[in-house]
Amino acid sequence: MKYGVAFFPSKQLQDIANSYRKRYDTHYSWIPPHVTLKSPYEIEEGELEAEIKNIRNISAKTPPFPLTIYKADTFHPKENKIFLKIKPNETLLSLYESLNEANKDQKEEFTPHLTIGRDLTDDEHFDVVDQLKMKDIHHEEIIDRIQLLYQLEDGSWTVYETFRLGKEV
Repeated sequence: MKYGVAFFPSKQLQDIANSYRKRYDTHYSWIPPHVTLKSPYEIEEGELEAEIKNIRNISAKTPPFPLTIYKADTFHPKENKIFLKIKPNETLLSLYESLNEANKDQKEEFTPHLTIGRDLTDDEHFDVVDQLKMKDIHHEEIIDRIQLLYQLEDGSWTVYETFRLGKEV
């Protein structure tokens, strides 16, 4: 089964993201606005408990951290994905590294972001990016939990377990 690790921001930030996602993100109905910490990966049924224990241990050692959104950006020309950019901080980067330690050789560079648009034509993409770059975007909050998600047969994602940050097991 396919799993992933992410965190969900506050309802306030999700509402802001969804105001764009419902028009510009083809994955809008599959998962609420989130920040991916570990991209989708396979876990065999017999390995799930060990993975949960690992995530629980990492979460316990990771304190809550600030999430600061400061602008809209894009991954163009690599892909037509539009996102709200997150200011990297030591705790967030360390959490990402810890969760992805097992696949260091296939790991891509981590750009903390909250996707608000994808799969747009070039014209649509640049139109939306140009509009967003004129906006003053700023949001701050504290993240105190992460989630292990799994993918359902219809392609949507749901929470399997939530882990509080900084809470010893």
